[in-house]
Amino acid sequence: MSINKSYAVFGLGQYGLAVATELVNNGADVLAVDLDENIVNSAISEIPFCKCADITNLEVIKQLGVANIDVVIIAMANNLEASVMAVMLCKEIGVKTVIAKCANELHQKILSKVGADKVIFPERESGKRLAKNLLSSGFVDVIDSFDNVSFVELDLKPEWEDKTLIELDLRKKYDLNVIAIRQADNLEINIDPNMKLTKEMKLVIIINTSKLGKLK
Repeated sequence: MSINKSYAVFGLGQYGLAVATELVNNGADVLAVDLDENIVNSAISEIPFCKCADITNLEVIKQLGVANIDVVIIAMANNLEASVMAVMLCKEIGVKTVIAKCANELHQKILSKVGADKVIFPERESGKRLAKNLLSSGFVDVIDSFDNVSFVELDLKPEWEDKTLIELDLRKKYDLNVIAIRQADNLEINIDPNMKLTKEMKLVIIINTSKLGKLK
């Protein structure tokens, strides 16, 4: 079994907690992370290395030492935006294997597109089963459902041209995150926030569906 590998589990809902606990019970080194302090405090008795942190923040990811983890399991299918950001950040810092739990086939495609090595959506399989499959180098799939998040490809607004993403601060103004930039047939996910945008570029964004009206 792959006990010698190190694992991180992001998201300690019922599924993520089951994955992390089973890995720990099988002797694996596991870093478990959740944004909810109460959840972390409840889980720490079963998972010794359990942290309360925002895994959508690159500096936090680095401070947690995630770059040294062999396999990261992102178990936050109820938060697609956070899942996408976590996948991208883990791949950016060099995590070899990133597994993301998703909601449906569309989200599976999106998470694969932004860098997930494996996207899982088992409808009937348990987190415990996933852990056992991970330890034996196998995978299973999981499914949840939600429709509150949209992925949109935007033409560059004229007033955005020749400005950087830092200057535009689109997250603050429009409640969105730019996850990629498309130019012709090239899709760039490792975005330089200081790069000047040109009219040939299209922004690929993730945004809460209720906020779409702000883009008009």
